[in-house]
Amino acid sequence: MLKAIILHWTAGGYFPNTIDLRAYHFLVDKNGKTYNGFYIPKDNENCTDGNYAAHTGGGNTGRIGIAICCRKDLKTPPTQKQVEAMCKLAAQCCIKYGILPQNVQTHAEFGLEHPKTSSAGKIDINSLPYANLSGIKTCGDYLRNKVNWYYLKEKNGK
Repeated sequence: MLKAIILHWTAGGYFPNTIDLRAYHFLVDKNGKTYNGFYIPKDNENCTDGNYAAHTGGGNTGRIGIAICCRKDLKTPPTQKQVEAMCKLAAQCCIKYGILPQNVQTHAEFGLEHPKTSSAGKIDINSLPYANLSGIKTCGDYLRNKVNWYYLKEKNGK
């Protein structure tokens, strides 16, 4: 059963590479174009078979991984187009898989909640320069609010 969505950045360039496609279910480039990863979300219902997207150390089972192709630097920071596309996609996944928007979190938030996993200390997503936002909680709340907005819009057919 899928129960949550984890939002990431790839820590690379603006377009997905083969490593990115193996790690996440969905990726979004700088222009907002979405790419399917090698694994489908249902592959992460059971991560004991080795056939799943390994996006969140210690938290892959039951979780969908969506990443924006970027990193926290001056050369490839997150773009507004890709963040909007990621949040809309997360809302669509929430609807499709019966996940509530409050069960969407960033990799950094997951790491804080699970300090004994390899996700502890991850910083994605803790900065959204286009919105002048920084901080794990601030960015997580901002993204969840956007996901919820898209979720309600999709649910209401608008």
